Amino acid sequence: MENSGLLKLNTFTPRETVSELDRYIIGQDQAKRAVAIAMRNRWRRQRVPGELRDEIAPKNIIMIGPTGVGKTEIARRLARLAQAPFLKVEASKFTEVGYVGRDVESMIRDLVEVSVKMVRDEETQRVQLRAQELAEEHLLDVLVPPRPAGLEDRPQAPSFSDTTLGRIEPARASANGEPSDATREKFRRMLRDGKLDEREIELSVPDRAGVFPMMQVFSTSGVEEMNMNLQDMLGNLFPKRTKKRRLKVPEALRVLSDEEAQKLVDNEKVIHEALQRAEQAGIIFIDEIDKIAGRESGKGPDVSREGVQRDLLPVVEGCTVATKYGMVSTQHILFVAAGAFNVAKPSDLIPEMQGRFPIRVELHSLGREEFFRILTEPRNALVKQYVALMATEGIELEFDDAALNRVADISAEVNSRTENIGARRLYTVLEKLLEDLSFRAPEMNGAMVRIGVEEVDGALGDIVQDQDLSRYIL
Repeated sequence: MENSGLLKLNTFTPRETVSELDRYIIGQDQAKRAVAIAMRNRWRRQRVPGELRDEIAPKNIIMIGPTGVGKTEIARRLARLAQAPFLKVEASKFTEVGYVGRDVESMIRDLVEVSVKMVRDEETQRVQLRAQELAEEHLLDVLVPPRPAGLEDRPQAPSFSDTTLGRIEPARASANGEPSDATREKFRRMLRDGKLDEREIELSVPDRAGVFPMMQVFSTSGVEEMNMNLQDMLGNLFPKRTKKRRLKVPEALRVLSDEEAQKLVDNEKVIHEALQRAEQAGIIFIDEIDKIAGRESGKGPDVSREGVQRDLLPVVEGCTVATKYGMVSTQHILFVAAGAFNVAKPSDLIPEMQGRFPIRVELHSLGREEFFRILTEPRNALVKQYVALMATEGIELEFDDAALNRVADISAEVNSRTENIGARRLYTVLEKLLEDLSFRAPEMNGAMVRIGVEEVDGALGDIVQDQDLSRYIL
């Protein structure tokens, strides 16, 4: 069948994706719809016949809106929903080739690393049960070692010591010189029942820290890639080093389980699957893309802005990037860019870059109604966070709806008079409101605290009225 090699992608419909985003993000329906459709199109493309599948390129998205309206939050939530390699990068961290800094191709190498880790974690989880069984047998071999032939009558040294309960008697050998199955099963039951949890054993574990000294070679092709390749190449020239560690039984079982899982995982299969997943389903979110917008001035800090755009063009359109795991094509990687565009405009991007992002979505500014909903509706609402934090001190914290409306009014008012930083203003206002409570909470011995309009005005009223003061505090 032509679709036999389908990747395991998110099967959410666009409506379901928007519904999931609604649980954490207020408003911005147009942006949610755009990313939901883009994610669904990845799933659809996997089911197109093979000869046409390679011709279908992702429609890259650029989100335009002021700071604090949810652009980055959409990316964070999208990463959890995607079930595909996802990487968020800052455009301002890249420099034109020839300047000191990271080149744009490093984002593809980072995406591949994310993909490899994702696939390896999945494979490790798949073999975890078998790895735990092998680790248990390995641990029992340490606790109940087999007797060498001809030494049946000699006493055997104990395998481990117990710093609190004394030493354990060695297992008695059966007539053929091996520990009896009954003894081994007895130790197995003790291990599973937790009766050996306080005992210590000595294990030889790989010494991954001191295989060979860390080195870095600075190169325009990427310091991180050169560094990794040297370590992989020279690391094989040195013998494997081990070190002795004294561990309690549960920790030893975990260490042995991790080692057995690494042996069971097929690295070649992991790398092959990871490369395919990065190429066919990878998503890269480029934040702060407006920071590299702007025409060349020829001097000063702007000199490499257009150069970064030129370097980014082939990566976004589709090229082949060399990574430590092999060559990766970027033709089918989805790029989602976002920027506030306060100073620069989207039209300040070079025309070729504008053409690489055919879908434009504008996110609107937030007002007091949205602020009130942000305080109360999302699963991770700020009010719920503060209530949970105070509960750790035994304090029952409550907010009146009128108080939250007043907080939303103050946040919107300060945003209108000073810089509009969107929902991030709520963090500043709430932190100032609860500053005294957070300081005195350990001394209040489980009190109940109710925040009303009077408390809000008492803590914030003078600061809001003094415009000069609110510029610095709120």
